[in-house]
Amino acid sequence: MKKVKEYSNEEITILWKPEKCIHSGICVRLLPEVYNPKERPWVKIENASTEALKAQVANCPSRALSLKDKTTS
Repeated sequence: MKKVKEYSNEEITILWKPEKCIHSGICVRLLPEVYNPKERPWVKIENASTEALKAQVANCPSRALSLKDKTTS
């Protein structure tokens, strides 16, 4: 079974699939206030706007990060 972690705010959920992650670091460089691999939880979705989160997730090269929109699910 593949592991998926979920991090949510009022509007969206970020899905993280660790086995797909290539650790490019783009997430950390684009939104360091959200992504900090040295902390637990390492994703603090509340530290950025939904728009900023969507833009960052769209840049994930491995697609280990994806989105689930709460208004359509």
